[in-house]
Amino acid sequence: MSDAAKSGATPLEGDGKRILLVFGNPKSSSLCQALGEAYTQGARGRGHVVRQLKLGEMHFDPILREGYDQSQELEPDLLEAQRQIHWAQHLVFVYPVWWGGPPALLKGFFDRVLLPGFAFGYRARSSLWDKLLAGRTADLLVTLDTPSWYFRWIYGAPAHRQMVRTILGFCGVKTRRLVEFSPVRPAREEQRQRWLHKAERLGKGA
Repeated sequence: MSDAAKSGATPLEGDGKRILLVFGNPKSSSLCQALGEAYTQGARGRGHVVRQLKLGEMHFDPILREGYDQSQELEPDLLEAQRQIHWAQHLVFVYPVWWGGPPALLKGFFDRVLLPGFAFGYRARSSLWDKLLAGRTADLLVTLDTPSWYFRWIYGAPAHRQMVRTILGFCGVKTRRLVEFSPVRPAREEQRQRWLHKAERLGKGA
């Protein structure tokens, strides 16, 4: 068996690190989209295998209708997303902060995909759990209109704590880098280009 086959990559993809990049902004044209593509370019330039999930193009109900009390059938796009997460060694999430948290579509994606038995498992007669996605790492590329210092020291960075600790960390995924791009709204084109170059460098260092 070839090294590429062992990695889960196809011969056309190569045999570098297996990276899954998730676009969490439902908009098809956005700074998040450009940052994700720049990261992808940088990572592929170093021989890594990068696959992408664009949540805005996927078809699924983002609402976990009955919590964990009843089973909710996963749509084909979500089943494929689970396969891609299982395949990946490194996850990259690119998303904006809206109202202090990730977009509803991204949160709904987590609600539906990171299920017991896949992402975590509660232990019998215990408040502890098993982290079923352990061994994976993550990079977070986050855009904000709020200045970074204000988001951290005035608001307390709720979106960052949620992503790093109570979502990814809960499932065993270790966040390696969280990089903010802010404030976006008043940024000039020169600043946006610097951000894109930064995202490409991050991809090269994946």
